[in-house]
Amino acid sequence: MLSSSASVLVRRSLSLPTISASLLLPERFSSNSKRTLFSSSRIPSFPPLFPSIQTGFLRSSSSSIYQKQIPLFRTLRSDHNMASQSSKNGSIYDFTVKDARGNDVDLSIYKGKVLLIVNVASQCGLTNSNYTELSQVYQKYKDQGLEILAFPCNQFNGQEPGSNEEIVEFACTRFKAEYPIFDKVDVNGENAAPIYKFLKSSKGGLFGDSIKWNFSKFLVDKDGHVVDRYAPTTSPLSIEKDIKKLLGIS
Repeated sequence: MLSSSASVLVRRSLSLPTISASLLLPERFSSNSKRTLFSSSRIPSFPPLFPSIQTGFLRSSSSSIYQKQIPLFRTLRSDHNMASQSSKNGSIYDFTVKDARGNDVDLSIYKGKVLLIVNVASQCGLTNSNYTELSQVYQKYKDQGLEILAFPCNQFNGQEPGSNEEIVEFACTRFKAEYPIFDKVDVNGENAAPIYKFLKSSKGGLFGDSIKWNFSKFLVDKDGHVVDRYAPTTSPLSIEKDIKKLLGIS
């Protein structure tokens, strides 16, 4: 017969760890359900007999509750991997766009250039500062390999309502813009221009990353790869150091 202490030890070794109700029964009707399931502070440590948890997702489980959670998360990881893959396998030079007159422009003509790609608008609160600084940056570095590509877009509060001709006249007359201005495009949604789908996938996040407003900026290196992205409120002059680095200017 086992001693009292040995009996306790056997019972402990055979007992299963208690899983909290918050893990087995996610708060399906709570806005915090995602945090309840995946937060490391709410997930207990499991021995080998139980599902292992790695970097915030469940690897395997016979529990239907776990299995319902895995497909969604795997899908999100897959989307992220696809976006990363597209940015590795393609470049800006794979695309042809329309200029303001409707002519095709093969972006491979910009091989060896550093590109700053911006969605512009004529009636935005950011218009004056961005157009002014874009012209300043272009004048300073155009002879050293910088090109600015401006794509008008009317998706943000209707702030680019004019025709292509009116947009070009506005930018060139008022702000002395000498860089190319292209055909008006959509940057979000099903009808987004392919070039913008590529730009967003190159710098997208796990849950997607749509263009937030006018004057979002993408910086592209001499090999046609997107290396950085800047918010609409980021002034062109403030990214001058990044431009100089890609141009190889000290």
